[in-house]
Amino acid sequence: MQWTDEGIVIGVRRHGEASAILELMTREHGRHLGMVRGGFGTRMKPVLQTGNTVSVNWRARLDEHLGNFTVEALHQRASNFFGAPHAIYGVTHLAALMRLLPERDPHADLYEVFEGILDRLENPVIAAPMVARFELQMLTELGFGLDLDQCASTGATSDLIYVSPKSGRAVSRTAGEPWADRMLRLPDFLRDTEREPAGRDLADGFALTGFFLARHVLEPRGQTLTDERAHFIAALSRALPSVA
Repeated sequence: MQWTDEGIVIGVRRHGEASAILELMTREHGRHLGMVRGGFGTRMKPVLQTGNTVSVNWRARLDEHLGNFTVEALHQRASNFFGAPHAIYGVTHLAALMRLLPERDPHADLYEVFEGILDRLENPVIAAPMVARFELQMLTELGFGLDLDQCASTGATSDLIYVSPKSGRAVSRTAGEPWADRMLRLPDFLRDTEREPAGRDLADGFALTGFFLARHVLEPRGQTLTDERAHFIAALSRALPSVA
Protein backbone atom coordinates (compact mmCIF):
# COMPACT_ATOMS: atom_id res chain seq x y z
CA MET A 1 0.00 0.00 0.00
CA GLN A 2 1.28 3.46 -0.90
CA TRP A 3 0.04 6.99 -1.43
CA THR A 4 1.37 10.54 -1.67
CA ASP A 5 -0.37 13.58 -0.21
CA GLU A 6 0.25 16.79 1.67
CA GLY A 7 -0.61 17.26 5.31
CA ILE A 8 -0.42 19.51 8.33
CA VAL A 9 1.41 18.31 11.43
CA ILE A 10 -1.00 17.99 14.36
CA GLY A 11 1.09 15.80 16.66
CA VAL A 12 4.38 13.98 17.05
CA ARG A 13 5.82 11.71 19.71
CA ARG A 14 9.14 9.97 20.09
CA HIS A 15 9.45 6.32 19.08
CA GLY A 16 12.60 4.56 20.15
CA GLU A 17 15.93 6.36 20.05
CA ALA A 18 15.37 8.86 17.26
CA SER A 19 12.25 7.94 15.28
CA ALA A 20 8.84 9.60 15.60
CA ILE A 21 5.18 8.70 15.34
CA LEU A 22 3.81 11.54 13.24
CA GLU A 23 0.13 12.52 13.19
CA LEU A 24 -1.01 14.51 10.18
CA MET A 25 -4.22 16.01 8.92
CA THR A 26 -3.85 15.22 5.22
CA ARG A 27 -5.74 16.77 2.35
CA GLU A 28 -7.06 13.55 0.78
CA HIS A 29 -6.56 10.85 3.42
CA GLY A 30 -7.82 12.55 6.57
CA ARG A 31 -6.17 12.25 9.94
CA HIS A 32 -3.37 9.75 9.53
CA LEU A 33 -0.47 8.41 11.59
CA GLY A 34 2.82 6.90 10.48
CA MET A 35 6.39 6.39 11.58
CA VAL A 36 9.17 8.74 10.50
CA ARG A 37 12.59 7.19 10.88
CA GLY A 38 14.97 9.77 12.28
CA GLY A 39 12.05 12.07 13.04
CA PHE A 40 13.71 13.36 16.21
CA GLY A 41 17.04 13.91 14.48
CA THR A 42 18.46 17.38 13.94
CA ARG A 43 17.38 17.50 10.27
CA MET A 44 13.76 16.41 10.67
CA LYS A 45 12.83 17.79 14.10
CA PRO A 46 12.28 21.40 12.86
CA VAL A 47 10.07 20.05 10.04
CA LEU A 48 7.85 17.97 12.33
CA GLN A 49 6.45 20.89 14.32
CA THR A 50 2.72 21.37 14.89
CA GLY A 51 1.28 23.66 12.23
CA ASN A 52 3.84 22.96 9.49
CA THR A 53 2.66 21.73 6.09
CA VAL A 54 4.59 18.82 4.60
CA SER A 55 4.61 16.61 1.54
CA VAL A 56 4.34 12.98 2.58
CA ASN A 57 4.60 9.53 1.09
CA TRP A 58 3.04 6.71 3.13
CA ARG A 59 3.91 3.05 2.71
CA ALA A 60 2.70 -0.07 4.48
CA ARG A 61 2.37 -3.74 3.64
CA LEU A 62 -1.33 -3.71 4.62
CA ASP A 63 -3.75 -0.80 4.80
CA GLU A 64 -4.47 -1.36 8.50
CA HIS A 65 -0.78 -1.12 9.45
CA LEU A 66 0.76 2.01 10.95
CA GLY A 67 3.12 2.33 8.00
CA ASN A 68 6.05 4.65 7.36
CA PHE A 69 6.09 8.28 6.27
CA THR A 70 8.71 9.89 4.07
CA VAL A 71 8.40 13.61 4.72
CA GLU A 72 9.54 16.80 3.00
CA ALA A 73 8.87 20.34 4.22
CA LEU A 74 6.48 22.54 2.24
CA HIS A 75 5.67 25.41 4.62
CA GLN A 76 7.50 25.70 7.95
CA ARG A 77 5.24 28.28 9.56
CA ALA A 78 5.45 26.96 13.14
CA SER A 79 8.42 29.14 14.08
CA ASN A 80 6.37 32.24 13.22
CA PHE A 81 3.95 31.53 16.07
CA PHE A 82 6.49 32.01 18.87
CA GLY A 83 6.20 35.79 18.76
CA ALA A 84 2.46 35.77 19.50
CA PRO A 85 1.10 34.00 22.61
CA HIS A 86 -2.37 33.60 21.11
CA ALA A 87 -0.84 31.86 18.09
CA ILE A 88 1.14 29.38 20.21
CA TYR A 89 -1.99 28.34 22.08
CA GLY A 90 -4.13 28.62 18.95
CA VAL A 91 -2.18 26.10 16.87
CA THR A 92 -2.27 23.61 19.76
CA HIS A 93 -6.01 24.12 20.17
CA LEU A 94 -6.67 23.67 16.46
CA ALA A 95 -4.58 20.50 16.39
CA ALA A 96 -6.60 19.13 19.32
CA LEU A 97 -9.81 19.82 17.40
CA MET A 98 -8.50 17.93 14.37
CA ARG A 99 -7.72 14.92 16.56
CA LEU A 100 -11.44 14.65 17.31
CA LEU A 101 -12.02 13.52 13.72
CA PRO A 102 -12.13 9.80 12.93
CA GLU A 103 -8.80 8.48 11.71
CA ARG A 104 -8.39 8.15 7.92
CA ASP A 105 -11.71 9.88 7.21
CA PRO A 106 -11.17 12.54 4.49
CA HIS A 107 -12.33 16.10 5.17
CA ALA A 108 -10.89 18.06 2.26
CA ASP A 109 -12.95 21.20 2.86
CA LEU A 110 -12.01 21.25 6.53
CA TYR A 111 -8.36 20.84 5.60
CA GLU A 112 -8.53 23.96 3.41
CA VAL A 113 -10.06 26.01 6.21
CA PHE A 114 -7.52 24.68 8.72
CA GLU A 115 -4.61 25.66 6.49
CA GLY A 116 -6.15 29.08 5.83
CA ILE A 117 -6.38 29.81 9.56
CA LEU A 118 -2.79 28.75 10.17
CA ASP A 119 -1.61 31.12 7.46
CA ARG A 120 -3.33 34.01 9.28
CA LEU A 121 -2.99 32.88 12.88
CA GLU A 122 -0.45 35.53 13.82
CA ASN A 123 -3.02 38.29 13.23
CA PRO A 124 -5.55 38.12 16.10
CA VAL A 125 -8.08 40.38 14.37
CA ILE A 126 -8.35 37.94 11.46
CA ALA A 127 -7.71 34.69 13.32
CA ALA A 128 -10.21 35.10 16.17
CA PRO A 129 -13.43 34.99 14.10
CA MET A 130 -11.93 32.31 11.82
CA VAL A 131 -11.30 30.01 14.79
CA ALA A 132 -14.81 30.56 16.19
CA ARG A 133 -16.33 29.72 12.78
CA PHE A 134 -14.00 26.73 12.54
CA GLU A 135 -15.33 25.37 15.83
CA LEU A 136 -18.84 25.74 14.45
CA GLN A 137 -17.80 23.86 11.30
CA MET A 138 -16.22 21.13 13.42
CA LEU A 139 -19.56 20.55 15.12
CA THR A 140 -21.14 20.01 11.70
CA GLU A 141 -18.34 17.69 10.53
CA LEU A 142 -18.76 15.60 13.67
CA GLY A 143 -22.52 15.30 13.18
CA PHE A 144 -23.72 17.93 15.65
CA GLY A 145 -24.33 20.92 13.41
CA LEU A 146 -26.44 23.78 14.76
CA ASP A 147 -29.53 25.03 12.91
CA LEU A 148 -28.96 28.76 12.65
CA ASP A 149 -31.03 29.51 9.53
CA GLN A 150 -34.44 30.14 11.04
CA CYS A 151 -36.20 30.63 14.35
CA ALA A 152 -37.10 27.36 16.06
CA SER A 153 -40.33 28.90 17.36
CA THR A 154 -41.65 31.09 14.53
CA GLY A 155 -39.69 30.07 11.43
CA ALA A 156 -38.47 33.66 10.99
CA THR A 157 -35.16 34.10 9.20
CA SER A 158 -34.30 37.60 10.44
CA ASP A 159 -33.32 39.11 13.78
CA LEU A 160 -31.97 35.79 15.03
CA ILE A 161 -30.01 36.68 18.14
CA TYR A 162 -30.29 33.59 20.36
CA VAL A 163 -29.59 29.87 20.26
CA SER A 164 -31.51 27.42 22.40
CA PRO A 165 -29.07 25.44 24.59
CA LYS A 166 -31.47 22.49 24.43
CA SER A 167 -32.09 22.20 20.69
CA GLY A 168 -29.11 24.00 19.18
CA ARG A 169 -31.50 25.98 16.99
CA ALA A 170 -31.65 29.72 16.42
CA VAL A 171 -34.35 31.81 18.12
CA SER A 172 -35.50 35.27 17.11
CA ARG A 173 -35.37 38.30 19.37
CA THR A 174 -39.14 38.39 19.87
CA ALA A 175 -39.59 34.68 20.51
CA GLY A 176 -36.59 34.37 22.80
CA GLU A 177 -36.95 37.52 24.89
CA PRO A 178 -39.01 35.90 27.69
CA TRP A 179 -36.22 33.34 28.19
CA ALA A 180 -33.26 35.58 27.34
CA ASP A 181 -31.40 34.70 30.53
CA ARG A 182 -31.43 31.01 29.53
CA MET A 183 -30.41 31.51 25.92
CA LEU A 184 -26.99 31.58 24.29
CA ARG A 185 -26.21 34.69 22.29
CA LEU A 186 -25.88 34.27 18.51
CA PRO A 187 -23.49 36.84 16.99
CA ASP A 188 -24.06 37.72 13.35
CA PHE A 189 -20.52 36.85 12.25
CA LEU A 190 -21.16 33.14 12.88
CA ARG A 191 -24.02 33.14 10.38
CA ASP A 192 -22.56 35.56 7.86
CA THR A 193 -18.87 35.34 6.95
CA GLU A 194 -19.07 38.83 5.46
CA ARG A 195 -19.89 40.32 8.84
CA GLU A 196 -17.13 41.44 11.18
CA PRO A 197 -17.55 40.80 14.91
CA ALA A 198 -18.39 43.85 16.99
CA GLY A 199 -18.70 44.53 20.69
CA ARG A 200 -18.85 41.26 22.60
CA ASP A 201 -19.52 39.17 19.49
CA LEU A 202 -16.28 37.20 19.77
CA ALA A 203 -16.83 36.36 23.42
CA ASP A 204 -20.42 35.30 22.65
CA GLY A 205 -19.24 33.24 19.68
CA PHE A 206 -16.67 31.29 21.68
CA ALA A 207 -19.19 30.79 24.49
CA LEU A 208 -21.67 29.33 21.99
CA THR A 209 -19.29 26.97 20.21
CA GLY A 210 -17.62 25.95 23.46
CA PHE A 211 -20.95 25.02 25.02
CA PHE A 212 -21.92 22.64 22.22
CA LEU A 213 -18.42 21.21 21.75
CA ALA A 214 -18.37 20.32 25.43
CA ARG A 215 -21.90 18.90 25.50
CA HIS A 216 -22.02 16.92 22.27
CA VAL A 217 -18.40 16.06 21.47
CA LEU A 218 -16.20 16.10 24.56
CA GLU A 219 -18.39 15.04 27.49
CA PRO A 220 -19.47 11.76 25.81
CA ARG A 221 -15.75 10.96 25.43
CA GLY A 222 -15.01 11.82 29.05
CA GLN A 223 -13.13 14.96 28.00
CA THR A 224 -13.43 18.67 28.64
CA LEU A 225 -12.50 21.81 26.73
CA THR A 226 -8.72 22.01 26.68
CA ASP A 227 -6.57 24.38 28.69
CA GLU A 228 -5.03 25.46 25.37
CA ARG A 229 -8.41 26.76 24.23
CA ALA A 230 -8.82 28.73 27.45
CA HIS A 231 -5.29 30.12 27.13
CA PHE A 232 -5.92 31.00 23.48
CA ILE A 233 -9.06 32.97 24.36
CA ALA A 234 -7.30 34.63 27.30
CA ALA A 235 -4.42 35.67 25.02
CA LEU A 236 -6.91 37.03 22.50
CA SER A 237 -8.61 39.02 25.26
CA ARG A 238 -5.34 40.81 25.94
CA ALA A 239 -4.94 41.64 22.26
CA LEU A 240 -8.62 42.24 21.50
CA PRO A 241 -10.77 43.74 24.27
CA SER A 242 -13.92 42.47 22.56
CA VAL A 243 -13.05 38.90 23.56
CA ALA A 244 -12.88 39.69 27.27
